[in-house]
Amino acid sequence: MDSITNFLLDYGYWGMLVAAFLAGSFFPFSSEAVMLGLLAMGLKPVPLVVYGTIGNVGGSMFNYYIGSLGKIEWIEKYLHVKKSSLEKAEKFMDGRGAWMGFFAFLPFIGSAITILLGYSRANKAISLLSITTGKLLRYIILIGSVVLAIK
Repeated sequence: MDSITNFLLDYGYWGMLVAAFLAGSFFPFSSEAVMLGLLAMGLKPVPLVVYGTIGNVGGSMFNYYIGSLGKIEWIEKYLHVKKSSLEKAEKFMDGRGAWMGFFAFLPFIGSAITILLGYSRANKAISLLSITTGKLLRYIILIGSVVLAIK
């Protein structure tokens, strides 16, 4: 994992985009570590938030697409998302639909939420809006807290 993180750090904003895509999808990856590393290297906070958000939302929409294929067996077998995680996410969502995409930033169930949004054919536009809002706010809070702590 360290070698991948170092590789992504070498590519600046594009590394942030890739790291965020991986973290937003079902791959176990931490875009926050890359973002903080790039911030420490002197990259500007606003573009980091923009690239991070775009990549992370892209990863979530990839999950949405995979879920829309409608094969829970494939999700478990190939994506290694356990049925118990899907059940937790489904219970958490409890019929609230596309607006629950806001919580896609949560660890452990975030990927399951986006997969279930696709599986349930939740409204794409609302899913995209709610996912983007949650992920954008998370990155703003992360970067903002670091910038304020430095001052």
